[in-house]
Amino acid sequence: MVEEDLETAKVLREKSYRFRTLEESHHRLEASLESLNRRKILSPEEEFKKKTFQKEKLAAKDTMMKIMQHFRKTGKADFGTV
Repeated sequence: MVEEDLETAKVLREKSYRFRTLEESHHRLEASLESLNRRKILSPEEEFKKKTFQKEKLAAKDTMMKIMQHFRKTGKADFGTV
């Protein structure tokens, strides 16, 4: 299953601008979270940022998974409002 996901993601990176931008956003948010997680103490603003980043990262991943499932079912990289 993991290998199938990797292959699907590879194809979608090439064919889908939306998938690429979601993946880039996911990676950027992950890096931001890692930076915050290295700190021992966070200010209230940083805690809020951390929670926001976590939610955005999860939403990006969920959408990417929906796009991958749709692609596997239909073979189409153009998804409209998935």
